[in-house]
Amino acid sequence: MKKHKNIFLFLLLFSTTLISLKTLKKVYIQDIIISGSKLFSNTDVVNNSSLRFPIRLIFIKTNFLEKELKHNLSLKNVSVSRQILPFGLKVHIQTRTPLAYGVRILNNEKISGFIDIDGIFINKENAEVKNLNNLNIQVFGWEEKFKKILSEILIAQENYEFEIVKVTFSPNGFLSVEEKDLKTIFLGFNPNLINYQLEIINQLKIEFQKNKISKKIENIDLTDPNKPLMKVFKP
Repeated sequence: MKKHKNIFLFLLLFSTTLISLKTLKKVYIQDIIISGSKLFSNTDVVNNSSLRFPIRLIFIKTNFLEKELKHNLSLKNVSVSRQILPFGLKVHIQTRTPLAYGVRILNNEKISGFIDIDGIFINKENAEVKNLNNLNIQVFGWEEKFKKILSEILIAQENYEFEIVKVTFSPNGFLSVEEKDLKTIFLGFNPNLINYQLEIINQLKIEFQKNKISKKIENIDLTDPNKPLMKVFKP
């Protein structure tokens, strides 16, 4: 009995020592193990993080690395874990699904990409090719501060009758959208009105479909949703 106990303690000590030694071992770029997406490489992980390789496994701050990669690569989710067997740094990636084309201005440069359901901008190189079919919406003037209101528009698009084909944020933040039949709709500066405005757009779409008069519309002003204004083409 005592002999078995000693063997157990020896094995426990040996495994603990082995694990300790493994965590002190240096991780090289080739030791990064990526799963969940074939879009990104080990080099992408390195270039989009503040890590400097080689680095000892125990010194890698996984939570901080997750936040860096999620932000820099426009990911839906990412989990990073230290792995002993096989040795390495495991990075599991969940990409975002594009719902619209997007254009943003960064350092006076126009950048083209995509937008997902959360209103997040996805750079072209970070978008899965398989998800780029049937995108019928264009977003211009994207900024980080607009992602919430943009998300509400994209969610409503899936639940309502209207069909938004363009969303435009002017440099001063004025929002307008273009609906397939209702044409240009001015929504203004107040993001707190968006849900009410979207409900009105949906009601107008249903009403105009019934009466088949939407082709006469030039634009609709919903900056004050309680006093909607409509401009029609003159005959």
